Amino acid sequence: MEANRRRKTVRKRQVAPNRKRGGKSKTSIAGMLFGSRTKMAWWTGGILVVVAYVWAFYYFFVSPLGFRWRALYGDAKYPDGYEIRGIDISHYQGDIDWELLQNAMIEKSPIRFVVMKATEGASKVDPSFNENFQQAREYGFIRGAYHFWSNKSSARQQAYFFLDKVPLEVGDLPPVLDVEHKPADKSVEDFQRDVLTWLHIVEDRYHVKPIIYTYYKFKMTNLNSPVFDDYPYWIAHYYVDKIEYKGEWKFWQHTDAGRLPGIKGYVDFNIYNGSFYDLKQLTISDDTEGEE
Repeated sequence: MEANRRRKTVRKRQVAPNRKRGGKSKTSIAGMLFGSRTKMAWWTGGILVVVAYVWAFYYFFVSPLGFRWRALYGDAKYPDGYEIRGIDISHYQGDIDWELLQNAMIEKSPIRFVVMKATEGASKVDPSFNENFQQAREYGFIRGAYHFWSNKSSARQQAYFFLDKVPLEVGDLPPVLDVEHKPADKSVEDFQRDVLTWLHIVEDRYHVKPIIYTYYKFKMTNLNSPVFDDYPYWIAHYYVDKIEYKGEWKFWQHTDAGRLPGIKGYVDFNIYNGSFYDLKQLTISDDTEGEE
């Protein structure tokens, strides 16, 4: 405190000669920083340009590649104690070399299952779905298909659209609902009712509980109700050594920065919480398959 006072006194003595009697200092703070109003305008404009550039870069280059929260940095982590590995894909992975992928390994474990994006909302089919769906079966993977939830169409429309476009068969994983967004103007209770509508319609067709995919915080905030505990849970929880979720779960998407031969760029890595026998038991069987 005392040292601050001394510095202020010395500063006043240095500034005093620049002042006229009864006048103010010719040097203003703005003048010291910018020199003139013109320079201030240039500084302001430059800052706005930088902000606009950063926003545009994120919107056009980062966000489209941020499918299910793609990390910009960080290497893929491989949780210990799990042997059943799999991946999930969409058109973002481009053309896949299935022969190379067939022999690919994740931490010395073969890839057992491949889940692919099928539909979104009530009108969009993933451009690569049909090809990926066929190739996954042909190359011996346990395959699955997921629907990406949209807040722009009703739950019933989305459920029937998925059923119309996705021909799941015996040996496939149960249908998957990827739900990551809740309308801001809708209550949690109403949102949960909508999600259950989709689940019930699809379950009635296949007579098997659909899998719910969502990330940890969304689950705890919007789907943390006992009624959802009856459905297999696929949790997205990145760059952690262990899952924080205390309930039961079947799948864990532990990174979106995986690399594999046959796939250009990043791919999501998943583990199954159980044995290969358990995974096979989870698939659609002759007893559970619904009538088309």
